[in-house]
Amino acid sequence: MTVRLSAIAKSKGLLHPNQCGSLPGLSSTDACLTLTHEIRTLQRPRLEVSTLFLDIKAGFDNVNASTLRARLLASHVPSYMIDWVSSFLSERTCTLVFQGSPNLSSPVSVGTPQGSPISPLLFLLYVAPLHMSIPRGLMVSYVDDFSITVASPSYRGNIRRLQGLFTTISTRGRDIGVSFSVPKTELIHWRTPSQRTPRSKAPIVLEGHLFRPSQVVRWLGYWFTPALSPTHHFRHRLSLAQAVFSFVKRLSSPGAGVRPFLCYRIATCLLCPILTYGADLLTPTFTALRGMNSFWRRVQRWTTNNFYSTPTSILAREACLPPIVSYCRYRRRLAALRVACAPPYANPAAARLPPSFPSLSSFRAQDSSRHLTRGLSSVYLPLEWRTKVPSPPIRKHLPVDALAHLTLPLQEGLSRLPLVVHTPPLQGRISPRRTS
Repeated sequence: MTVRLSAIAKSKGLLHPNQCGSLPGLSSTDACLTLTHEIRTLQRPRLEVSTLFLDIKAGFDNVNASTLRARLLASHVPSYMIDWVSSFLSERTCTLVFQGSPNLSSPVSVGTPQGSPISPLLFLLYVAPLHMSIPRGLMVSYVDDFSITVASPSYRGNIRRLQGLFTTISTRGRDIGVSFSVPKTELIHWRTPSQRTPRSKAPIVLEGHLFRPSQVVRWLGYWFTPALSPTHHFRHRLSLAQAVFSFVKRLSSPGAGVRPFLCYRIATCLLCPILTYGADLLTPTFTALRGMNSFWRRVQRWTTNNFYSTPTSILAREACLPPIVSYCRYRRRLAALRVACAPPYANPAAARLPPSFPSLSSFRAQDSSRHLTRGLSSVYLPLEWRTKVPSPPIRKHLPVDALAHLTLPLQEGLSRLPLVVHTPPLQGRISPRRTS
Protein backbone atom coordinates (compact mmCIF):
# COMPACT_ATOMS: atom_id res chain seq x y z
CA MET A 1 0.00 0.00 0.00
CA THR A 2 2.91 2.36 0.69
CA VAL A 3 4.28 1.85 -2.83
CA ARG A 4 0.86 2.37 -4.42
CA LEU A 5 0.10 5.52 -2.45
CA SER A 6 3.57 6.93 -3.15
CA ALA A 7 3.11 6.47 -6.90
CA ILE A 8 -0.37 8.01 -6.85
CA ALA A 9 0.82 10.94 -4.71
CA LYS A 10 3.55 11.77 -7.23
CA SER A 11 1.19 11.51 -10.20
CA LYS A 12 -1.48 13.66 -8.50
CA GLY A 13 0.98 16.31 -7.31
CA LEU A 14 0.25 15.71 -3.63
CA LEU A 15 3.95 15.98 -2.74
CA HIS A 16 6.11 19.03 -3.24
CA PRO A 17 9.19 18.51 -5.45
CA ASN A 18 11.46 19.70 -2.62
CA GLN A 19 10.22 17.13 -0.10
CA CYS A 20 12.84 14.47 0.65
CA GLY A 21 12.95 11.48 2.93
CA SER A 22 10.64 8.46 3.32
CA LEU A 23 10.32 8.31 -0.46
CA PRO A 24 12.01 5.86 -2.85
CA GLY A 25 15.09 7.28 -4.51
CA LEU A 26 15.48 10.24 -2.11
CA SER A 27 17.90 10.62 0.78
CA SER A 28 19.42 13.23 3.06
CA THR A 29 22.21 13.72 0.51
CA ASP A 30 19.69 14.97 -2.06
CA ALA A 31 18.28 17.52 0.39
CA CYS A 32 21.73 18.78 1.44
CA LEU A 33 23.00 18.84 -2.15
CA THR A 34 19.98 20.90 -3.21
CA LEU A 35 20.56 23.31 -0.34
CA THR A 36 24.28 23.81 -0.98
CA HIS A 37 23.74 24.16 -4.73
CA GLU A 38 21.21 26.95 -4.27
CA ILE A 39 23.44 28.70 -1.73
CA ARG A 40 26.40 28.76 -4.11
CA THR A 41 24.16 29.79 -7.01
CA LEU A 42 22.68 32.71 -5.09
CA GLN A 43 26.15 33.85 -4.04
CA ARG A 44 27.33 34.15 -7.64
CA PRO A 45 25.53 37.49 -8.30
CA ARG A 46 27.09 38.78 -5.03
CA LEU A 47 23.97 38.36 -2.91
CA GLU A 48 24.03 37.68 0.83
CA VAL A 49 22.41 34.34 1.67
CA SER A 50 20.86 33.23 4.97
CA THR A 51 19.06 30.05 6.03
CA LEU A 52 16.61 29.34 8.83
CA PHE A 53 16.37 25.71 10.01
CA LEU A 54 13.02 24.67 11.54
CA ASP A 55 11.75 21.51 13.17
CA ILE A 56 8.10 20.46 13.45
CA LYS A 57 7.04 19.76 17.02
CA ALA A 58 5.76 16.18 17.48
CA GLY A 59 5.07 15.85 13.78
CA PHE A 60 3.71 12.30 13.59
CA ASP A 61 1.45 12.87 16.59
CA ASN A 62 -0.43 15.78 14.99
CA VAL A 63 -1.73 14.15 11.79
CA ASN A 64 -5.49 14.63 11.69
CA ALA A 65 -7.28 11.82 9.87
CA SER A 66 -10.24 13.96 8.71
CA THR A 67 -7.96 16.71 7.34
CA LEU A 68 -5.85 14.17 5.48
CA ARG A 69 -8.95 12.45 4.10
CA ALA A 70 -10.32 15.76 2.81
CA ARG A 71 -7.05 16.47 1.02
CA LEU A 72 -7.00 13.04 -0.60
CA LEU A 73 -10.62 13.45 -1.71
CA ALA A 74 -9.88 16.85 -3.24
CA SER A 75 -7.04 15.31 -5.26
CA HIS A 76 -9.27 12.50 -6.64
CA VAL A 77 -7.31 9.67 -5.06
CA PRO A 78 -9.08 6.29 -5.56
CA SER A 79 -11.82 5.80 -3.00
CA TYR A 80 -10.62 2.38 -1.87
CA MET A 81 -7.25 3.87 -0.91
CA ILE A 82 -8.86 6.77 0.97
CA ASP A 83 -11.05 4.33 2.91
CA TRP A 84 -7.99 2.23 3.75
CA VAL A 85 -6.09 5.27 5.07
CA SER A 86 -9.11 6.41 7.10
CA SER A 87 -9.49 2.94 8.60
CA PHE A 88 -5.77 2.81 9.35
CA LEU A 89 -5.86 6.08 11.30
CA SER A 90 -9.16 5.60 13.12
CA GLU A 91 -10.20 3.68 16.24
CA ARG A 92 -6.67 3.47 17.62
CA THR A 93 -5.74 3.13 21.28
CA CYS A 94 -2.61 3.87 23.26
CA THR A 95 -1.38 2.09 26.38
CA LEU A 96 1.23 3.54 28.72
CA VAL A 97 3.07 0.80 30.63
CA PHE A 98 4.69 1.66 33.96
CA GLN A 99 5.97 -0.69 36.60
CA GLY A 100 3.22 -1.46 39.08
CA SER A 101 0.45 0.39 37.19
CA PRO A 102 -2.60 -1.12 35.45
CA ASN A 103 -2.53 -1.44 31.67
CA LEU A 104 -5.30 0.92 30.63
CA SER A 105 -5.99 1.73 26.98
CA SER A 106 -6.89 5.27 25.95
CA PRO A 107 -8.41 6.21 22.59
CA VAL A 108 -6.19 8.22 20.21
CA SER A 109 -7.94 10.57 17.78
CA VAL A 110 -4.91 12.09 16.00
CA GLY A 111 -1.47 10.92 14.95
CA THR A 112 0.05 8.09 12.95
CA PRO A 113 1.58 4.99 14.55
CA GLN A 114 5.36 5.25 14.52
CA GLY A 115 7.07 2.15 13.19
CA SER A 116 4.64 1.54 10.34
CA PRO A 117 6.16 1.90 6.83
CA ILE A 118 3.26 4.05 5.65
CA SER A 119 3.30 6.53 8.54
CA PRO A 120 6.18 8.70 7.16
CA LEU A 121 4.45 8.91 3.78
CA LEU A 122 1.16 9.98 5.37
CA PHE A 123 3.03 12.63 7.31
CA LEU A 124 4.64 13.96 4.12
CA LEU A 125 1.23 14.19 2.48
CA TYR A 126 -0.10 16.01 5.52
CA VAL A 127 2.62 18.70 5.68
CA ALA A 128 3.03 19.20 1.92
CA PRO A 129 0.85 22.42 2.00
CA LEU A 130 3.52 24.06 4.16
CA HIS A 131 5.85 24.33 1.17
CA MET A 132 5.85 27.54 -0.85
CA SER A 133 7.82 29.06 -3.70
CA ILE A 134 10.30 31.75 -2.63
CA PRO A 135 11.71 34.27 -5.12
CA ARG A 136 15.48 34.31 -4.77
CA GLY A 137 15.25 31.58 -2.21
CA LEU A 138 14.42 27.97 -1.53
CA MET A 139 12.45 25.82 0.89
CA VAL A 140 13.55 22.20 1.16
CA SER A 141 12.51 19.65 3.78
CA TYR A 142 13.42 16.20 4.96
CA VAL A 143 10.38 14.66 6.71
CA ASP A 144 9.89 17.09 9.66
CA ASP A 145 13.10 19.14 9.20
CA PHE A 146 12.57 22.31 7.16
CA SER A 147 15.06 24.83 5.83
CA ILE A 148 14.17 28.27 4.44
CA THR A 149 16.87 30.00 2.39
CA VAL A 150 16.65 33.59 1.16
CA ALA A 151 19.03 36.00 -0.58
CA SER A 152 19.16 39.79 -0.78
CA PRO A 153 21.81 42.53 -0.99
CA SER A 154 22.18 42.55 2.84
CA TYR A 155 21.80 40.20 5.80
CA ARG A 156 19.37 42.63 7.43
CA GLY A 157 17.12 42.23 4.41
CA ASN A 158 17.37 38.46 4.80
CA ILE A 159 16.23 38.72 8.42
CA ARG A 160 13.12 40.65 7.43
CA ARG A 161 12.30 38.13 4.69
CA LEU A 162 12.82 35.17 7.01
CA GLN A 163 10.54 36.68 9.65
CA GLY A 164 7.79 37.17 7.08
CA LEU A 165 8.19 33.63 5.73
CA PHE A 166 8.15 32.17 9.23
CA THR A 167 4.88 33.98 9.93
CA THR A 168 3.40 32.59 6.72
CA ILE A 169 4.48 29.00 7.31
CA SER A 170 3.34 29.16 10.95
CA THR A 171 -0.11 30.33 9.82
CA ARG A 172 -0.32 27.47 7.34
CA GLY A 173 0.75 25.08 10.07
CA ARG A 174 -1.96 26.25 12.45
CA ASP A 175 -4.56 25.62 9.75
CA ILE A 176 -3.67 21.91 9.77
CA GLY A 177 -2.82 21.64 13.47
CA VAL A 178 0.98 21.65 13.12
CA SER A 179 3.42 23.89 14.98
CA PHE A 180 7.19 24.37 14.94
CA SER A 181 9.51 23.85 17.87
CA VAL A 182 10.82 27.41 18.08
CA PRO A 183 13.62 26.70 20.63
CA LYS A 184 15.20 24.27 18.14
CA THR A 185 15.39 26.92 15.41
CA GLU A 186 18.84 27.78 14.04
CA LEU A 187 20.02 30.66 11.86
CA ILE A 188 23.14 30.85 9.74
CA HIS A 189 24.53 33.55 7.45
CA TRP A 190 26.48 31.99 4.59
CA ARG A 191 29.79 33.35 3.30
CA THR A 192 32.08 32.62 0.37
CA PRO A 193 35.56 31.19 1.03
CA SER A 194 37.16 34.37 -0.34
CA GLN A 195 34.95 36.77 1.64
CA ARG A 196 37.02 38.95 3.97
CA THR A 197 34.33 41.22 5.41
CA PRO A 198 33.47 40.88 9.13
CA ARG A 199 30.97 38.15 9.99
CA SER A 200 27.39 39.33 10.25
CA LYS A 201 25.89 39.09 13.74
CA ALA A 202 22.37 40.10 12.74
CA PRO A 203 19.95 38.07 14.92
CA ILE A 204 16.34 37.13 14.27
CA VAL A 205 13.39 37.30 16.66
CA LEU A 206 10.67 34.65 16.33
CA GLU A 207 7.74 34.49 18.75
CA GLY A 208 9.69 36.36 21.43
CA HIS A 209 12.83 34.21 21.09
CA LEU A 210 16.12 35.77 19.97
CA PHE A 211 18.35 33.64 17.74
CA ARG A 212 21.86 34.69 16.89
CA PRO A 213 23.62 33.33 13.80
CA SER A 214 25.38 30.03 14.44
CA GLN A 215 28.96 29.28 13.44
CA VAL A 216 28.23 25.58 12.95
CA VAL A 217 24.87 23.98 12.12
CA ARG A 218 24.13 20.26 12.13
CA TRP A 219 21.40 19.30 9.66
CA LEU A 220 20.61 15.74 8.54
CA GLY A 221 23.95 14.48 9.81
CA TYR A 222 26.00 17.12 7.97
CA TRP A 223 27.94 19.82 9.82
CA PHE A 224 27.77 23.11 7.91
CA THR A 225 29.92 26.17 8.54
CA PRO A 226 29.18 29.64 7.06
CA ALA A 227 31.82 29.06 4.35
CA LEU A 228 30.61 25.46 3.71
CA SER A 229 34.04 24.13 4.63
CA PRO A 230 34.19 20.32 4.96
CA THR A 231 36.92 20.42 7.63
CA HIS A 232 34.56 20.61 10.63
CA HIS A 233 32.30 17.88 9.27
CA PHE A 234 35.07 15.33 8.76
CA ARG A 235 36.72 16.29 12.03
CA HIS A 236 33.49 15.35 13.77
CA ARG A 237 33.17 12.13 11.76
CA LEU A 238 36.74 11.24 12.74
CA SER A 239 36.03 11.75 16.44
CA LEU A 240 32.92 9.54 16.19
CA ALA A 241 34.87 6.80 14.39
CA GLN A 242 37.64 6.94 16.97
CA ALA A 243 35.14 6.60 19.81
CA VAL A 244 33.52 3.55 18.18
CA PHE A 245 36.90 2.01 17.38
CA SER A 246 38.11 2.37 20.96
CA PHE A 247 35.10 0.30 22.03
CA VAL A 248 35.19 -2.25 19.20
CA LYS A 249 38.87 -3.10 19.38
CA ARG A 250 38.33 -4.59 22.82
CA LEU A 251 36.67 -7.50 21.03
CA SER A 252 39.98 -8.50 19.47
CA SER A 253 43.16 -7.98 21.45
CA PRO A 254 46.49 -8.71 19.68
CA GLY A 255 46.79 -12.45 19.08
CA ALA A 256 43.34 -13.31 20.47
CA GLY A 257 39.66 -12.49 20.20
CA VAL A 258 37.68 -12.01 17.00
CA ARG A 259 39.04 -13.60 13.83
CA PRO A 260 40.59 -11.35 11.16
CA PHE A 261 37.77 -11.80 8.64
CA LEU A 262 35.25 -10.67 11.27
CA CYS A 263 37.45 -7.65 12.03
CA TYR A 264 37.36 -6.91 8.30
CA ARG A 265 33.57 -6.95 8.36
CA ILE A 266 33.50 -4.60 11.33
CA ALA A 267 35.86 -2.22 9.54
CA THR A 268 33.88 -2.19 6.29
CA CYS A 269 30.35 -2.26 7.71
CA LEU A 270 30.76 -0.09 10.81
CA LEU A 271 33.91 2.04 10.92
CA CYS A 272 34.15 3.02 7.25
CA PRO A 273 30.54 4.31 6.95
CA ILE A 274 30.93 6.35 10.13
CA LEU A 275 34.22 7.86 8.99
CA THR A 276 33.23 8.67 5.40
CA TYR A 277 29.62 9.78 5.90
CA GLY A 278 29.13 12.85 3.75
CA ALA A 279 31.98 12.07 1.32
CA ASP A 280 29.47 11.89 -1.53
CA LEU A 281 28.68 15.60 -1.04
CA LEU A 282 31.76 17.07 0.65
CA THR A 283 35.38 16.57 -0.41
CA PRO A 284 37.82 16.18 2.51
CA THR A 285 40.60 18.76 2.65
CA PHE A 286 44.27 17.88 3.00
CA THR A 287 44.17 18.54 6.75
CA ALA A 288 41.09 16.34 7.22
CA LEU A 289 42.57 13.55 5.08
CA ARG A 290 45.74 13.48 7.16
CA GLY A 291 43.81 12.66 10.33
CA MET A 292 41.51 10.22 8.55
CA ASN A 293 44.45 8.36 6.98
CA SER A 294 46.21 8.06 10.32
CA PHE A 295 43.10 6.56 11.91
CA TRP A 296 42.46 4.25 8.96
CA ARG A 297 46.02 2.82 9.18
CA ARG A 298 45.31 1.93 12.81
CA VAL A 299 42.18 0.10 11.68
CA GLN A 300 44.16 -1.76 9.00
CA ARG A 301 46.77 -2.88 11.55
CA TRP A 302 44.01 -4.03 13.90
CA THR A 303 42.31 -5.97 11.09
CA THR A 304 45.47 -7.79 9.99
CA ASN A 305 47.01 -8.05 13.48
CA ASN A 306 50.31 -6.71 12.11
CA PHE A 307 53.12 -5.11 14.05
CA TYR A 308 53.39 -1.34 14.35
CA SER A 309 56.67 -1.55 12.40
CA THR A 310 54.84 -2.90 9.33
CA PRO A 311 55.22 -0.48 6.38
CA THR A 312 52.05 1.51 5.81
CA SER A 313 52.33 1.06 2.03
CA ILE A 314 51.28 -2.60 2.20
CA LEU A 315 48.63 -2.33 4.91
CA ALA A 316 45.82 -1.60 2.44
CA ARG A 317 46.63 -4.71 0.40
CA GLU A 318 47.04 -6.97 3.40
CA ALA A 319 43.81 -5.77 5.03
CA CYS A 320 41.85 -5.57 1.73
CA LEU A 321 40.68 -2.11 2.86
CA PRO A 322 40.91 0.67 0.26
CA PRO A 323 42.71 3.92 1.04
CA ILE A 324 40.47 6.68 2.29
CA VAL A 325 41.29 8.97 -0.65
CA SER A 326 40.28 6.35 -3.20
CA TYR A 327 37.16 5.39 -1.29
CA CYS A 328 35.99 9.02 -1.01
CA ARG A 329 36.42 9.45 -4.78
CA TYR A 330 34.48 6.23 -5.33
CA ARG A 331 31.63 7.47 -3.11
CA ARG A 332 31.52 10.79 -4.95
CA ARG A 333 31.40 9.10 -8.37
CA LEU A 334 28.55 6.88 -7.18
CA ALA A 335 26.67 9.97 -6.00
CA ALA A 336 27.28 11.63 -9.37
CA LEU A 337 25.95 8.61 -11.24
CA ARG A 338 22.94 8.41 -8.94
CA VAL A 339 22.00 12.07 -9.47
CA ALA A 340 22.58 11.82 -13.23
CA CYS A 341 20.28 8.79 -13.55
CA ALA A 342 17.56 10.04 -11.18
CA PRO A 343 14.36 11.41 -12.75
CA PRO A 344 14.47 15.22 -12.47
CA TYR A 345 10.75 15.47 -11.72
CA ALA A 346 11.17 13.26 -8.62
CA ASN A 347 14.57 14.35 -7.31
CA PRO A 348 15.25 18.01 -6.42
CA ALA A 349 19.01 17.60 -6.92
CA ALA A 350 18.60 16.06 -10.38
CA ALA A 351 16.14 18.85 -11.24
CA ARG A 352 19.02 21.31 -10.87
CA LEU A 353 21.25 19.68 -13.44
CA PRO A 354 22.38 21.99 -16.27
CA PRO A 355 19.82 22.29 -19.06
CA SER A 356 22.39 20.91 -21.53
CA PHE A 357 22.94 17.76 -19.47
CA PRO A 358 21.79 14.70 -21.50
CA SER A 359 19.14 13.34 -19.15
CA LEU A 360 16.05 11.48 -20.30
CA SER A 361 13.73 14.25 -19.11
CA SER A 362 14.11 17.92 -19.99
CA PHE A 363 12.30 18.91 -16.79
CA ARG A 364 14.18 21.34 -14.56
CA ALA A 365 13.25 22.91 -11.23
CA GLN A 366 11.06 25.99 -11.50
CA ASP A 367 12.51 27.47 -8.30
CA SER A 368 16.12 27.12 -9.39
CA SER A 369 18.25 30.28 -9.21
CA ARG A 370 20.51 29.34 -12.12
CA HIS A 371 19.04 32.12 -14.25
CA LEU A 372 20.64 34.69 -11.90
CA THR A 373 24.10 33.65 -13.13
CA ARG A 374 23.48 34.72 -16.71
CA GLY A 375 25.38 37.74 -17.87
CA LEU A 376 27.82 37.79 -14.97
CA SER A 377 31.45 38.72 -15.41
CA SER A 378 33.98 35.95 -15.99
CA VAL A 379 35.11 36.01 -12.35
CA TYR A 380 31.62 35.27 -10.96
CA LEU A 381 30.31 33.18 -13.85
CA PRO A 382 30.21 29.48 -12.84
CA LEU A 383 32.25 27.03 -14.84
CA GLU A 384 30.43 25.11 -17.56
CA TRP A 385 29.83 21.53 -16.44
CA ARG A 386 31.80 19.98 -19.34
CA THR A 387 34.86 22.16 -18.67
CA LYS A 388 37.67 20.91 -16.47
CA VAL A 389 38.56 23.02 -13.43
CA PRO A 390 41.66 25.07 -14.28
CA SER A 391 44.77 25.22 -12.14
CA PRO A 392 44.79 27.43 -10.15
CA PRO A 393 40.97 27.17 -9.73
CA ILE A 394 40.00 30.71 -10.73
CA ARG A 395 36.51 29.51 -11.59
CA LYS A 396 34.68 26.53 -10.17
CA HIS A 397 31.59 24.45 -10.88
CA LEU A 398 28.37 24.73 -8.96
CA PRO A 399 27.86 21.72 -6.63
CA VAL A 400 25.47 19.84 -8.94
CA ASP A 401 27.54 20.76 -12.00
CA ALA A 402 30.63 19.32 -10.31
CA LEU A 403 28.86 15.97 -9.96
CA ALA A 404 27.69 16.17 -13.57
CA HIS A 405 31.31 16.72 -14.65
CA LEU A 406 32.31 13.42 -13.01
CA THR A 407 29.97 11.52 -15.34
CA LEU A 408 31.74 12.66 -18.53
CA PRO A 409 33.84 9.46 -18.87
CA LEU A 410 30.64 7.41 -18.65
CA GLN A 411 28.86 9.35 -21.41
CA GLU A 412 31.06 8.13 -24.24
CA GLY A 413 28.76 6.25 -26.59
CA LEU A 414 25.64 7.32 -24.70
CA SER A 415 23.04 9.75 -25.96
CA ARG A 416 21.11 10.01 -22.69
CA LEU A 417 21.45 8.98 -19.08
CA PRO A 418 20.63 6.51 -17.66
CA LEU A 419 22.59 4.29 -20.03
CA VAL A 420 20.90 4.69 -23.39
CA VAL A 421 23.36 3.45 -26.00
CA HIS A 422 23.91 5.73 -28.96
CA THR A 423 24.62 3.64 -32.07
CA PRO A 424 26.95 5.47 -34.46
CA PRO A 425 26.13 5.38 -38.19
CA LEU A 426 27.61 2.52 -40.15
CA GLN A 427 30.61 3.68 -42.13
CA GLY A 428 32.73 1.72 -44.53
CA ARG A 429 30.62 -1.40 -44.19
CA ILE A 430 29.81 -3.29 -47.40
CA SER A 431 26.16 -4.18 -47.74
CA PRO A 432 25.47 -7.86 -48.46
CA ARG A 433 24.79 -8.81 -52.06
CA ARG A 434 21.44 -10.11 -53.06
CA THR A 435 21.39 -13.49 -54.66
CA SER A 436 18.89 -14.31 -57.26
